[in-house]
Amino acid sequence: MAARTEMQLTAWQSLGVFLSAYVKSMRLYYAFVTGIAGWIGVAYARFLHPETASVPLAAVTLGILFLSWGINQIINDYLGLAEDRINAPHRPMVTGELEPRAALMLSFTLLALAAVVTWYLAPWALIPLFAGIALNVVYEYAKGVPVLGNVVFGLMISACTAYGFLATNNGYPVQVTSGRLSVLGLVALMNGLMTYYTYFKDYAGDKAAGKITAVVLQGIQRARTTAVVTSFLPSVILWVLIGLGAFESTIKPTFIFLFVVTFFLQVWTGVLYHKYPTGPKAYFSLVTNFRACTCGQVMLIALFNPELALYLYVAAYVFIGFLFGLHGDHQG
Repeated sequence: MAARTEMQLTAWQSLGVFLSAYVKSMRLYYAFVTGIAGWIGVAYARFLHPETASVPLAAVTLGILFLSWGINQIINDYLGLAEDRINAPHRPMVTGELEPRAALMLSFTLLALAAVVTWYLAPWALIPLFAGIALNVVYEYAKGVPVLGNVVFGLMISACTAYGFLATNNGYPVQVTSGRLSVLGLVALMNGLMTYYTYFKDYAGDKAAGKITAVVLQGIQRARTTAVVTSFLPSVILWVLIGLGAFESTIKPTFIFLFVVTFFLQVWTGVLYHKYPTGPKAYFSLVTNFRACTCGQVMLIALFNPELALYLYVAAYVFIGFLFGLHGDHQG
């Protein structure tokens, strides 16, 4: 009896270690990237059809979106083990703390559950859901082709915006407008640029693994100059689109305020990677990088819901820093 109890206790302890390693591998500070990208779509659907807005439906949709990055990250970690052994030797899947097959099985189960829930709530939303999963797999191989990896990553995150909208649009006809296409394009651009900055910390491992990312292709010295120049791109393109009348909404003071703050975060990200392109400081600059990208996405919500955008901007900024601080290991 005592031996049986001890075996059960050991099994529970093993399960606890596995789940702890799984959650650590999810890197939850990334959750705001997919979560806020999707919230753009959710907020816009509720803005268009407030009379049919469903709080439970929105909550379930956002739950899937916020967890989607971490669940897919397990697949990404498995496919990227070769470079992670150099770039991030402390990651649970590299150290053996997280058993790969069990972790993949859990991720596939959770993705299947998300698909079933999505089918029940809004079948059309399965299109961006499966597109996002497929693009995550494609990304690991596209990453080795300069710029293509950034494009694929950006499209993957913009699929979250489409998912959020379709999942909560209550079956209304979907119209393609210049404003909606512009928002999807800006989400893709900001995330493509965000992942470009992440390549700095992975430079050594990517180069050793033969993955010719944009940073590996340019070399550190040229890439650090590119980091500053490209940091202006989202703001410049946004104001060109506004000047062309791409958005149907009126530009409000809240949007202007958030734009100014976001512009600073984006440019400061470029400056940080120019100053610290390698080493631990390149890793810890990620928190500014994630904030710039996520807050840039929140800024787009201010085009049609300024009050919600203010709340989300503060929450995203604070919690990204908090969750990133919990992680803390630049090799993990």
